[in-house]
Amino acid sequence: MTFLADEGLDFPVVALLRKNGFSVIYAAEEFVAASDDFLLQIAAKDNYILITKDKDFGDMVIRHKKASTGIILIRIEKLNVPSNCQLIVDVIRKYSHELANSFTVIQQDKIRIRTYESSRNRHQ
Repeated sequence: MTFLADEGLDFPVVALLRKNGFSVIYAAEEFVAASDDFLLQIAAKDNYILITKDKDFGDMVIRHKKASTGIILIRIEKLNVPSNCQLIVDVIRKYSHELANSFTVIQQDKIRIRTYESSRNRHQ
């Protein structure tokens, strides 16, 4: 499983995921200033799960039925950076088998996973 981290995601999250053995492509390194549409298309084409803090991706995938192989939306505000990073890594590790073709929201006190139709059956 490979992740595509949106530019808005804090680099310490990316670094900790990589340190824990996850394959992460960071948009700030590979696709600087890319549009949301472009990142979503790359993620769907290459079978990446997109990690973001941007709620617009949920709208694109759930309401507008854009192709996606999985979105993880980070909605954590109150913890410090190391705690945030560790929480995200722990959730991804624990729920890794459920992340494909799902819209996952990680909050400090709650995890929501909403499965949707496979991107292979969706139109861009």
